[in-house]
Amino acid sequence: MNELRWLQMTDEEIHDFLGNGGTGVLSFSARDGGPPYSRPVSYGYDAESGHFHFRLVEPSSRQKRGLLDSPVSFVSHGEQEDRWRSVVATGELEDLSDVPSDSAAMAERWGVDIPLVDIFESSSDDVIFRQFRLVPDKLTGRRAVKAED
Repeated sequence: MNELRWLQMTDEEIHDFLGNGGTGVLSFSARDGGPPYSRPVSYGYDAESGHFHFRLVEPSSRQKRGLLDSPVSFVSHGEQEDRWRSVVATGELEDLSDVPSDSAAMAERWGVDIPLVDIFESSSDDVIFRQFRLVPDKLTGRRAVKAED
């Protein structure tokens, strides 16, 4: 059995892996020292700017609304060429909900593909979505390689 190890991904490999959009896990920092608040999400990615775009459900409780002002980390992972890969982005979310439609941020947003999510508890017509952008402070990626590679 071959041992696996990992290597840092290049910027080009990161952009290739992320594509124009997909799924991952968005984690919000806990202000009370507890575990982070993590949720699976779909994302859009603009390789030219390195920015992520999210369509998030409006939080229902005051505590959850406060999370939107916390630092976040976003992880996307999967397999490519029969090897696992993961990308981690950290930073703060920018709320694009009230940004003018002719702004550069919204032009960027319309250029990405955010996969639609199926909400099981209620009809998507009954859910309020808000648009967010993550301009990463840090973006890293790792990929598995076989020991003999």
